[in-house]
Amino acid sequence: MLFNIAILLGTLVAMEGVGTLAHKYIMHGWGWWLHRSHHEPHLGMLETNDVYLLALALVATGLVALGKAGHAPLQWVGAGVAGYGVAYVLAHDGVFHRHWPNAPRPVNRYLKRLYQAHRLHHAMPGRKSGVSFGFFYAPPLRVLKRQLKARRRAARRAG
Repeated sequence: MLFNIAILLGTLVAMEGVGTLAHKYIMHGWGWWLHRSHHEPHLGMLETNDVYLLALALVATGLVALGKAGHAPLQWVGAGVAGYGVAYVLAHDGVFHRHWPNAPRPVNRYLKRLYQAHRLHHAMPGRKSGVSFGFFYAPPLRVLKRQLKARRRAARRAG
């Protein structure tokens, strides 16, 4: 059982790296056509960006099914992927974007830093202007502000 818990926790941690890379290079790269909805005003709770969460759920479900079919460790990997998805929905959609009625506000230093980093991520329009692509890790705010300032200067120079 300890091995299974280690796989679950290891997957949760690894998913932050996978999520950061996917956010930066897929969502803000060739998959921008889906992710753009997340950076523009919209009505309601659903947006085309939610296709990424659906894909994550399908991966998690597939891994759990493979685990149940005889590759036991994969069900714990799938549980870790699913857990990351649930944590993402609670933190990102609920706390950071306040998509829920009476959504809680970040209260501790960690959540406040993530919230501020996410606000900086959305501070400039466009797919190439974002900073801080992680969901549960953010570089120090002074670093992000410096990066954002440099991107703003570059955007002014470009036109």
